[in-house]
Amino acid sequence: MKNILIIDDEINICTLLSKFLSKHGFNVDTTMTGAAALKMMKEKTFDLVLCDYRLKDTDGAQLLLDIQQINPQTIVIIITGYTDVRVAVEMVKNGAYDYLSKPLYPDEILNLVHKAFAHKESEQERMAVQPVDTGSAPEARETLLSRNQSEKNEKYVYGESDGARELIRQIKLVAPTDYSVIIFGETGTGKESVAHLIHHHSKRSAQPFVALDCGSLSKELAASELFGHEKGSFTGAINTKIGAFEQAQGGTLFLDEISNLSYDIQVAMLRVLQEKVIRRVGSLKEIPVDVRIIVASNEKLSESVQRGKFREDLFHRFNEFTIYIPPLRERREDLPLFVAAFVEQVEKELEKTCGKISPEVWKCFHQYNWPGNIRELKNIIRRACLLTPEMQEISMSALPLEMKEAFAQPVEEMPLSGELAIMANDNDLKTVALQAEYNKIINVLKEVKYNKTKAAQLLNIDRKTLYNKLRLLNINY
Repeated sequence: MKNILIIDDEINICTLLSKFLSKHGFNVDTTMTGAAALKMMKEKTFDLVLCDYRLKDTDGAQLLLDIQQINPQTIVIIITGYTDVRVAVEMVKNGAYDYLSKPLYPDEILNLVHKAFAHKESEQERMAVQPVDTGSAPEARETLLSRNQSEKNEKYVYGESDGARELIRQIKLVAPTDYSVIIFGETGTGKESVAHLIHHHSKRSAQPFVALDCGSLSKELAASELFGHEKGSFTGAINTKIGAFEQAQGGTLFLDEISNLSYDIQVAMLRVLQEKVIRRVGSLKEIPVDVRIIVASNEKLSESVQRGKFREDLFHRFNEFTIYIPPLRERREDLPLFVAAFVEQVEKELEKTCGKISPEVWKCFHQYNWPGNIRELKNIIRRACLLTPEMQEISMSALPLEMKEAFAQPVEEMPLSGELAIMANDNDLKTVALQAEYNKIINVLKEVKYNKTKAAQLLNIDRKTLYNKLRLLNINY
C-alpha cells in the first residue's frame, strides 16, 4: 500500500482528500503545516506528497527543496490557486512531478496520482536496465532500446521482425534530437507507446509528457484544451484552465489524430510553432512555451493536405521526421512476444495463472488479419484468459465470434478480372458511382481475405446488405 502525505492549511481539504484516497487503497496522513510535514517525513517514508503552495509557515517552493533533501524519491504534486500557476510550473521544472489547480476534482486527483506512480515505476525500470559507465566504448554499452529482444516490458514490447527492428532503429535516431515527429500507423498499432519511447529517451525525459486526443475535441473546446482559457472568457469558463502546451512546458506534447483539428485551430497551431508563444482564450498576454511536438495520425497527413483537409505549411512544420508503425499483419513473427507479454499482464490483473494457448488458437492467430492490430490482440488475450478456467488450455471457444468465423471460413477465390456488365457508359453519374462502390467492396474483401462478416464491419453495413450489394454488382461469392 502506497503512503501519501497531504499538506494543506484547510482542514476540509485534508479531510476530503484523506477519505477519498483511502477509499481507493492508499495509506493517507495529513498535516496543516510545513514544519509538521517535515517531521513526519523524517519518521516515515512517504511515496507521494500532495502539498498546497501557500502554507502558514512556509511555501511550496521551500518545502519542495526540504522534501528532496529528506527523500529524493518522494513524488511531489503541488496544489495551487490559479494566481500561482506560473510559480507551480517553475516548481515542476525544479523537481515537482506536476500541479493541480483549485478547485480540486476527485477524479482528476486520482488520475494524476496513478499517473505519477506509473511514471516513477517506469523510470525505476529504465534506470535498472541501464549499465554503469565504466569507460568502455559507447557502442559496447547497452541501452534500454538495444537490450535483449526477448525481455518483457510492461510499457512496450520489442519485436523481432524486420519492421519492428527498423522501428526501434528510427526511434533511437530521433529520440535524442528535438525534431518534431509525425507517427503514422493504423488504429491500434501503438502510436502513443512509440511517442512515450521517444520522450523517455530524449533530453526532456524528466519533464512532463502530455497526450491529447484531437479526435475527441470539438471545434469549440479545442482552443481551450490546447492553449487554456481565462476565467469568464466564455460561458461555462468558471475557472482559469491551463492548456496542454503549458502543461507540457519543457517536455513533450503528443497530439493524436492531428488531422481532426479544425482549420482555425490549425492556423493558431502554426503561429505557436513559429513564435513559440501561446495565448489563452480570453487573454491578450503571450506565454512563452518550450515544447517538443509529436503528432500521430492513422491516415497519411500528406494525403490530408492533398484533399485540402490539412494545411500544407503546418504539415511541413511537423514533418521534420516521420515514423511508420507497421500493422500487426505485417509483423506476425512478433505475435509470440506480444501474446506472452499480454498474458503476463492479464495474470497480474486477474490474479490467476493462465494456461497454455492451444495449437488451433495459435494457427488462428497467424491466419487472422488483425484489423484492430495490437490493441485488438490485447483485448482478445484479456477475454480469453478471463473465460478460461485457471491453468486450463486456452481454446477456440474463448475467442470472439468474428475470429472463429474467419478461421472456419476458407478463403474463397473470386473472379475479379473484367469490369461489370452494367459499366457501359463511363460518363453516366450512376455508372461512375456503381464502379466506385464495386472497387471499394473488392478492395475490402481482398483485405480481409473475403471474410464477409469482417468486410461488412469495415464497410459499416450489415451482412445482409453486403450480400445484396454483391448480387447487385454481379460479384460471385
